Amino acid sequence: MKFPPEIDKATGRFKMVSAEESVKESIYIILMTQKGERWIHPLFGSNTMSYAFTDISVTRLNMMSRELRTDILGAEPRVDEVDVNITPNLAEGTLIVDIRYHITDTDVYDNMVFPFYLNLGNENEGI
Repeated sequence: MKFPPEIDKATGRFKMVSAEESVKESIYIILMTQKGERWIHPLFGSNTMSYAFTDISVTRLNMMSRELRTDILGAEPRVDEVDVNITPNLAEGTLIVDIRYHITDTDVYDNMVFPFYLNLGNENEGI
């Protein structure tokens, strides 16, 4: 089922998504949820937003990549391989977060690109 839930106007039923799309939505939710935001599951999510106003160095990018990889593997049991590459685009004030992962149930390798805006607030809608 699609998350967050949506109703199909044609059928009146909940919209369904493929396994691959469900994993992609789950990873997006992990990235957009601040750790501690869900009091029942305080370790769910990531600290991605805490990097918004920090200096961008190779060390910081490596820390962020490693942390995101750990967060995804810890919260999404349907994936077993995760590779996170971050490319800064300082002229536009963004970090391009490229996440590649393997879905174990379907044996599919997939990826998603997450534009992280450093100075403009949360403009990650529509991913």
